[in-house]
Amino acid sequence: MTQLRRNVKLDQLICWWSIPIFYQFFGLIFGYLTKIMGPPIPGPNLTLEGITAFTLGNARHMQIGIVLLAISLGFASMGTGVIVVQMRRMSGPGPVLAYCYLACGAAAALPGCLFCGLLFAVSVFRPDRDPQIIAVLYEMGFVGFIGCLGCFATQYLVFALAIFLDRRAIFPKWLGYMTLWNLVTELIAAPVWIFRSGPYAWNGLISFYLGVLIFVVWIVCLITWLKKAIKNQPLEEFDPACTGTLLV
Repeated sequence: MTQLRRNVKLDQLICWWSIPIFYQFFGLIFGYLTKIMGPPIPGPNLTLEGITAFTLGNARHMQIGIVLLAISLGFASMGTGVIVVQMRRMSGPGPVLAYCYLACGAAAALPGCLFCGLLFAVSVFRPDRDPQIIAVLYEMGFVGFIGCLGCFATQYLVFALAIFLDRRAIFPKWLGYMTLWNLVTELIAAPVWIFRSGPYAWNGLISFYLGVLIFVVWIVCLITWLKKAIKNQPLEEFDPACTGTLLV
């Protein structure tokens, strides 16, 4: 029975492991290699010389980081897939919210992650490029990376609504409220398009640091309870014909 349980859930467990693996890559890429997330985080008020020094002074590591981003970003879709599977198990909300969650993740990944990596990669591709152009790419990269977080707001809203409507308690209700807090942090990042200093700049206390803190707590809770949801999923929910095949 234990072997059967492991077999029928193996695909979900593989996708579950992709989530911590992806965020390990994410921290390596944006925290260490590209230094986009610092610390300290380069701000909007850097001089032209400072922007050039930051961008070109870390060119090789930045290029390696963007290559890793292009390779590893697909892991995020695997994590989204297993979350959608568990959302489809919910009693109360129909399948629409699960499909909305999937579509929102696909739509938000490009502006919220990959596009900024593309901008930084282009900024270091030609070291002899005009510093003014490098500065434009630098600002577009940072404003896009932090400011486009709002793209994920609808995804979190859909997830929270599904938790609140669910009568089977696949995920605890407090995770729904925490997801709403995470949604708020995505919205408070929007002012980075306007402010060049202070708590609402892209390196500000509210727009960046508060948002990162809440997101880290949320993603740890999500990963933990997602594993519990997979573990607690009854074998009766799996297709009997598929189960019999796995037993052979």
